[in-house]
Amino acid sequence: MNAPLPDAASAEVAAAALERARAKRRAQTRAAVLRQVVQWHWISAAVCLAGMLLFAITGITLNHAGDIKAEPKTVTRDGELPADLLGALKAAEAAGGDLPAPVRAWLASELKVKAPAGPVEWSPGEAYVALPGPGSDGWVTLESATGAVAYERTERGWVAYLNDLHKGRNTGKAWAWFIDIFAVACVLFSVTGLLLLQLHAHARKSTWPLVGLGLLVPVLLALFLIH
Repeated sequence: MNAPLPDAASAEVAAAALERARAKRRAQTRAAVLRQVVQWHWISAAVCLAGMLLFAITGITLNHAGDIKAEPKTVTRDGELPADLLGALKAAEAAGGDLPAPVRAWLASELKVKAPAGPVEWSPGEAYVALPGPGSDGWVTLESATGAVAYERTERGWVAYLNDLHKGRNTGKAWAWFIDIFAVACVLFSVTGLLLLQLHAHARKSTWPLVGLGLLVPVLLALFLIH
C-alpha cells in the first residue's frame, strides 16, 4: 500500500488543483467575452457598412464642395386652381390655416407637386409653400383671388443631394432616425473594436501607440492649426 501524503503535500496538491480550476474558469470567461465582443463587432460593422461609406465619401465631397462644379437645373410649372377649390383656399386664408387637403391633392395630380400638410406662409391674396429637399430648393404659390398657381424647383445635382444627406438637411424624420440609429451602431462598433484591441494588445505591441497617435493628431490639429 502507498503511504498517505503528508498534510502539507496534500494542501499543495489541492491548492494547485484549485488554481488550475480558477485559471480554466478565467480562460472560459475570457473566451466567452471575446466571442460576444467579436459577434457584436461584426454585427455593428455589417449595420454600419453602407452608412459609413456614405458618410466617409460625403465627408470628402463636403470638404471640397467649392472644387466640385455643378450645374443647377430649374423646373417651373404654372396652372390655375379650379373654381370649386378656390373657395377652400380662401377659407384657409381667412383662418390662417394649412393648405386644404383637396388643394394639395390637385397640386399632386396636376402639377406633380407634393405640398406638405404643415403651415403655410400667408400674405394678402397669396399662399406661399416652401418645398426644400436634399440637394434642392423649391416653392409653390397660389393666388386666392385668381387661382393662379406657380411652381419652381431647383436641383443642384447628386453631389449636393448626398451632401445634404450627410448633414441631415431637409431630409425628414425617417432619415433623422436613421442617422441616430447609425450613430449608435458606430459607437458600438468603435467600443467593441477598442475591447478587441485591449484583448489582443499583449501580442501586438504597436496597438496602444497607434491608438494614441490617432487621438493625438486631431487634438494637435485642433489646438494649433484651426483658426
